[in-house]
Amino acid sequence: MAMPDTAPRYTVAEVLEFPYDGNRYELVDGELLVTPAPRFRHQRVVGRIHHALFDYLVDHPGNGEVVFSPADITWGSKKDLAQPDVFVVAADEARDSNPSWDSIRTLLLAVEVISPSSTRYDRVTKRRLYQRRGVATYWVVDPDARLVEVWHPEDERPEIVTDVLKWRIRDEGEELEISLEQLFEDLATGKA
Repeated sequence: MAMPDTAPRYTVAEVLEFPYDGNRYELVDGELLVTPAPRFRHQRVVGRIHHALFDYLVDHPGNGEVVFSPADITWGSKKDLAQPDVFVVAADEARDSNPSWDSIRTLLLAVEVISPSSTRYDRVTKRRLYQRRGVATYWVVDPDARLVEVWHPEDERPEIVTDVLKWRIRDEGEELEISLEQLFEDLATGKA
């Protein structure tokens, strides 16, 4: 017999009113996901990914913009709120000189670097959200296993990348390549 779901449900408006306490608050179908502030090792990987994407997009102007969290991506929903570690916004949504998070609807790429406190959320809960919301490509970066899971909206299983991570902003465009050896270089062993 299935147990009833008695977990409280929240709205985006309620979560945005929470006082700042250093935690990351996200919602998936009204379910509150809470993770502590990331560790230095996690942020080092996030920074390296952002840097690679930034350099790539400089060479492909007008196609998209790379951003990192904190952010409040809601897709206009009252029950979904995500803060991907790194993400690429479609160019037309980033053209405004000061776009609001509410106006962002199209993520061309979302990246989550997993940590012990976020593994299930990133691999299951948020992955399903990103697929449902049509995020074109979703990377689940695992520094401990030194691999990246690559997901697309229609995927039932990820592509597992262990050597070179590839992505392109346009089908006909040049491909970005990120060496996982370099991405994970000099990371101290331990939890992200």
